[in-house]
Amino acid sequence: MMTIRSIPSDIEIARNALLRPITSIASKLGVPEDALETYGKYKAKVSLERLKDIPQNKDAKLILVTAINPTPAGEGKTTVSIGLCDALNLLGRKACLCLREPSLGPCFGVKGGAAGGGYAQVVPMEDVNLHFTGDFHAITSAHNLLAAMVDNSLHQGNPLRLDSRRIVWGRTLDVNERALRSIVLGLGGTANSVPRESFFIITAASEIMAILCLSNDLFDLRERLGKIVVGYDVDGKSVTAADLKAQGAMTVLLKQAINPNLVQTLEGSPAFVHGGPFANIAHGCNSIAATRTALKFADYIVTEAGFGADLGAEKFFDIKCRLAGLTPALSVVVATVRALKYHGGVAKTDLGMPDANAVVRGLVNLERHVANVQKYGLSVVVALNKFEGDSDEELAAVQEACENLGVKCACCTHWADGGKGAVELAQMALDTIDEIQESQFAPIYPNDLPIRQKIETVAKEIYHAGTVSYTKQAERQLAELVSQGCDNLPVCIAKTQYSFSADPKLLGAPEGFELNVRELRWSAGAGFVVVMTGEIIAAPGLPRIPVAESIDINEKGETVGLF
Repeated sequence: MMTIRSIPSDIEIARNALLRPITSIASKLGVPEDALETYGKYKAKVSLERLKDIPQNKDAKLILVTAINPTPAGEGKTTVSIGLCDALNLLGRKACLCLREPSLGPCFGVKGGAAGGGYAQVVPMEDVNLHFTGDFHAITSAHNLLAAMVDNSLHQGNPLRLDSRRIVWGRTLDVNERALRSIVLGLGGTANSVPRESFFIITAASEIMAILCLSNDLFDLRERLGKIVVGYDVDGKSVTAADLKAQGAMTVLLKQAINPNLVQTLEGSPAFVHGGPFANIAHGCNSIAATRTALKFADYIVTEAGFGADLGAEKFFDIKCRLAGLTPALSVVVATVRALKYHGGVAKTDLGMPDANAVVRGLVNLERHVANVQKYGLSVVVALNKFEGDSDEELAAVQEACENLGVKCACCTHWADGGKGAVELAQMALDTIDEIQESQFAPIYPNDLPIRQKIETVAKEIYHAGTVSYTKQAERQLAELVSQGCDNLPVCIAKTQYSFSADPKLLGAPEGFELNVRELRWSAGAGFVVVMTGEIIAAPGLPRIPVAESIDINEKGETVGLF
């Protein structure tokens, strides 16, 4: 059994940390001082324009951290990413971290902060979790400006002949708010525009968030923004942001947001934290701009993709790597004893009780994810994130399963011990990368495969679905997308994060199920087709007791309750 010891709270650790000036972090990484725009002492944006002539490090190795399907027990994918990066630097390698920015909606809704925890954190943690450098607000403003220009065009005589029943661009807000999922606009008379139905989505699900994260630079961003389809005219022709002449103003709002944010870990490792699309309703990866910037200066880049490998990793491989021309060197799959017990049928309230048999039953989920990642031609290392109370028998069961799979498995204690708690993992990662003669990485489907076959490939190869069905609406939308020439686009499947299927209650490794496609959406600017399955929604709601109820300011003026 692990020795249980007292660890200060995340916020106490973060507030007691000795942060280095961000100029020092940048200098250590090799980023020129004139490329920095500082936001106080400990945050900075890095100018893409100033760095455009610096080539990428051809020998740099990109490591993706992914995980099993998430559970209420937690897996610690972000802390593993941070711990691994810190450990690589402890081993004398030049390593850099690339993470997504937290969304305020979940921070105040269900999970509090999202910048790691324990002694594996990015700092300044409060800033990263609350507003940061304003990227989310810029995206929200750009999105809603376009929405306002759509309604203004309707009000000003409708010169683009928009069909008000076929406007697909809603509004956005970085708040969990179910009451805004479906709304009616334009009430109150002719002075208030044309009455019509519309909707809100959370900012992390905005196509503009996806565009920001998939753009190479400011001018690529502008071009992509112009391609956004806002709706269709009375003849069925798509109407874009460029038709509304909106892309220039939207780009101005995003001029600073496109530049990556540089912060640090508790141990002083450089960390680019930029972009924040969800992986269950978007592509779930940090920005290409941040990743490419890290590839210019570091030898090892550790990044993560949201939720389990069936969502974040699949989209990282099939969307981000495809569009950016990235070749990952290795994937780390994170698991915990507690999460495996949950997949093995143990109730959340009983996860603290030792049960090696339940771990063995739940290992099917880990085994499926490992096999899926290997389908992309990548080697895998398993990070077994230790929690207090994990028994030796339970840990041994996971180690034995990994040995049977032919993959290395490292037990990690980075949450309690910082980078030194992930040195075993870092060494395994280095050894595995060194053993690879030549990367065999490839997306799981080719560009020219029809959309329907792309959906079925992911559904059957990654999810292990038996069949894929479509609603009548989805069939109509699929036919329309094909007629618009979208067959060469990758697919971004939106489904629950809790299961390989679209049913969050089907744990473990279900197979042979039916995956129902409810709706398809053309994200022309981002360059993919969104496939909505099951009951997944793009505007989450607050839980019965949201985290916001416990967030406050204490007598010292400090934030309490968020972390």
